[in-house]
Amino acid sequence: MLATRIAHQADMPCLLLRCGDFCAPGQPSLHLGPPPCYHLLRKHLHVTSSPRTSKTYKANHPRQFQINSPSSQISLLPHIFASNLRNVSRHSVRPFASRITASHAKDILARDRARAQKLLLGLHPHGPAAFREARRKRHHGHHGAGGPTGGEAEPSAGDAGVDVTDAGVTYTTSVGVGSPATQYTLLIDTGSSNTWIGADKKYVKTSTSKSTGKTVNVSYGSGSFSGTEYTDTVTLAPGLVIESQSIGVASSAQGFSGVDGILGIGPVDLTQGTVSGTESVPTVTDNLFAQGTISEDSIGIFYEPTTTEGATNGELTFGGTDSTKYTGAITSVPITSTSPASNYWGIDQDVSYGDSTSLLSGSAGIVDTGTTLLLIATDAFQAYQKATGAKEDQTTGLLTLTASQFNKLQSLFFTIGETTFELTANAQIWPRSLNSVIGGEEGKIYLVVSDLGSPSGQGLDFINGFAFLQRFYSVFDTGNTQVGLATTPFTDATTN
Repeated sequence: MLATRIAHQADMPCLLLRCGDFCAPGQPSLHLGPPPCYHLLRKHLHVTSSPRTSKTYKANHPRQFQINSPSSQISLLPHIFASNLRNVSRHSVRPFASRITASHAKDILARDRARAQKLLLGLHPHGPAAFREARRKRHHGHHGAGGPTGGEAEPSAGDAGVDVTDAGVTYTTSVGVGSPATQYTLLIDTGSSNTWIGADKKYVKTSTSKSTGKTVNVSYGSGSFSGTEYTDTVTLAPGLVIESQSIGVASSAQGFSGVDGILGIGPVDLTQGTVSGTESVPTVTDNLFAQGTISEDSIGIFYEPTTTEGATNGELTFGGTDSTKYTGAITSVPITSTSPASNYWGIDQDVSYGDSTSLLSGSAGIVDTGTTLLLIATDAFQAYQKATGAKEDQTTGLLTLTASQFNKLQSLFFTIGETTFELTANAQIWPRSLNSVIGGEEGKIYLVVSDLGSPSGQGLDFINGFAFLQRFYSVFDTGNTQVGLATTPFTDATTN
């Protein structure tokens, strides 16, 4: 069953999506191709609302959780608090197995790195140069918290939500296309902006389906699709319906299995050059806002760490945030001015290990639901590995620790704007109860921090992926071109 909340505030509904369970027991293993949402790692992150002084922050210190509505370009979906709850029957879900073999774990590392290199080289479609330039000028030189004004952005109340499902290596949600709607299982990706279907279940045309006759082509680094553009009615939840939304209907798709396509919620400029004869196409969020369905052009995303596969434990809030999903205030920061991170949901941050080991300083990178791991530049990764004493596991490709080393593992600190977010030792490891998902050994300790595959200083020094986002609430705010983060009730959880 899909629980959907719909409420209205100031006559402008804000809709919340929650991920449903798409995994069924005994399903065959899945090869994830493109980098859209790979969610392997569970992390425990902690945040403080004051500027970081490394020695001040301790792993178990109580802290406030802050998240501001950002307008970044990576894949994060909004979480909104809604008052009126309605139960909606869920379509029968198609198989989407989250269990993968050892070789698949290495595949995920390879895909994450391939995605990072694609972003670094600027091979992903970028938006209109004028838009990017205006955005950079607007935020140039601003590194404080609270977005362009330097204050704390107040999250808006939401009216409805959409459930999302943690499928072990990715988050998915069910999206209806057409009238009557056919349900499709889509990966959630803030690092791309085209919404498309047809990788598995074929497109079912209805009276609302209209072909534009234009071709669509999108590459994701380790996967791609090509096909035809249609406009159609897209239903994210009851009350969250988009008329004449541009969708790609795949005639061929590589790197996808067990899912139907992608729900692209990155910046609109990432659609440039993807549809023939069209400069760019509005995203689902843009159209919800333009059609008056939501009051803000933003998305709030909530992921929750889990020790079981196929849990319906995430939520997308279109048009605002869900105040029940985070603690404290939201810290909002402008999109970084450093390219190529500035083309996506890019931010500036410092990263340190423990009290004295600086890994990255004033570095630009991105927040991305389409990346599974927490990736940092090669030199930062080497410093992290040396400080932790971790060794690379030949089976999974992940770093491993002995029990003694884990007991000494210190927190990672992420300073974003004026707020420091703490990722505890427990949050830096893969859930041991789910080691089989990555082909690991029972009880072995695997770290979720991995090598980006390139040195720092090239404009993309980190990717805060799925493993990071399971510990923090995130907001992607197109209207204010900013990204927001806050702590959640699970930031300090010790589920691993």
